[in-house]
Amino acid sequence: MRIRPVVPIAVLAVLLSGCGGPGQETAPSVPPLVSVPTTPTETPSATPSSTPSSSKVADTVCVRMDQQLVQTTLAAPAVQIQPQNFPADFGVPATYDICQLGLSATPTGPVLRVGVSVETATTATLAAAQKASKGAKPAVVGASSFGTKAPGFGTDSFVVFLRDGRLYKVAGPKATLAKYVVLAEEVDRQVGGLPEPQPLIIRPDCERGSSAAAKVMGVPAYIRRDGATESGDLVCGWVAANSVLSTSVRRTPQAKTLMTAIRTTPTAQALPLGDEGYVDTATGRTTIRIGDDRLIDFVPLPARAINPDVMTQFALAMVSQYR
Repeated sequence: MRIRPVVPIAVLAVLLSGCGGPGQETAPSVPPLVSVPTTPTETPSATPSSTPSSSKVADTVCVRMDQQLVQTTLAAPAVQIQPQNFPADFGVPATYDICQLGLSATPTGPVLRVGVSVETATTATLAAAQKASKGAKPAVVGASSFGTKAPGFGTDSFVVFLRDGRLYKVAGPKATLAKYVVLAEEVDRQVGGLPEPQPLIIRPDCERGSSAAAKVMGVPAYIRRDGATESGDLVCGWVAANSVLSTSVRRTPQAKTLMTAIRTTPTAQALPLGDEGYVDTATGRTTIRIGDDRLIDFVPLPARAINPDVMTQFALAMVSQYR
């Protein structure tokens, strides 16, 4: 962490009072977390655990899906199971645990992502999710082994539906709404007997931010989703009833250029962290550049005005994990 010599008074107060505390769908503004971790991730457990272990491949809906159906529906050249653990898809009103199917013979090709909400959901949750998805149309998932139709919505690249208290989301490359309904119906056929999402997946390196995260969110998180990206960058997530807070990394050679747009936002307030950092006082989103190719994002959802000092305290608690 590099500290620039000119420090705003409010930030200086935070620095002097101690930097140890933490703070604050698909969310359009959140960088997608779709890469494969190379470091071990934790198996969901009812209690916090610092011992990583691999999830059973058979416990994901992606492994159960009819690969030929997927390949035919999306006209994919190939379908490959990707059994690794993936970072969660953070959002409000739903955060999803994710599994993936590769849709080409190359590891960098398009993928089909299937998510199950980590929190229980109702028709009100479904309605809120549809409202947050601009351009989505109602959809009914009908071919179910459960014997009843499932309400949902979607576009030409995804479908979300509600089944037995959980939201399920299937998303991938652009096709048609009808094709994604077909894929959603296959997901619906395969979800029976899957284990319930467990509340806590915790990495010790993320724990240093939990106290400050509670201050950002206004309440302590009761669901945790920590993980890592393909390049080994830490992903931390705190989930409460009506808010989510996550940290992640964007690796890009355009880091300096991207920071220009952030810097010139009227609501941007400078932070003395990294090579440069800013908190958007209107949305709470905080971005710190480290070197020429890394941006660290601290993202509260829903986006809202948050005391910059609270977000600074959270960023201070976490930024050392990304140096």
